[in-house]
Amino acid sequence: MALEGGCACGAIRYRLTAAPMIVHACHCRDCQRLSGSAFALNLWIERQFVEAAGSEPVVFAVPPGGSGKPHDVFACGKCGTHLWNKYHAAPGDTVLLCGGTLDDPTAVTPDVHIFTRSKLPWLQLPPGARAFETFYRITEVWPPASLERWRQLGTG
Repeated sequence: MALEGGCACGAIRYRLTAAPMIVHACHCRDCQRLSGSAFALNLWIERQFVEAAGSEPVVFAVPPGGSGKPHDVFACGKCGTHLWNKYHAAPGDTVLLCGGTLDDPTAVTPDVHIFTRSKLPWLQLPPGARAFETFYRITEVWPPASLERWRQLGTG
């Protein structure tokens, strides 16, 4: 089943033609601020597998966060919905798609919770959830098929 989604006003629609390599629930302060919530749900996927239609998203640079490198937010120019992010700290042509923009956000669950050192104290992670205080070693966490896709991007 292909995942589909879009912005709040419908000016931009997208379809994922492959499964994400991994799904993060990121609890860092930058994601909290940008999402306006306790964490951001990000689907890490190669840009080539995000087929967008409708208006072109507007791109704006966000000041460097914890990585020290900037990232770009792609949003609808009409309603302002953040659709995906390009983190320049992440090599390869990948994006982190905002899970809340999926038509059915229940179709994905986080594989890992990251930057839990800044997790809001009232939020309880599910029992057995894989969690890291900061980031993690990709080679130790990602499934083999995702690692192979990562290598094909020239990252490994």
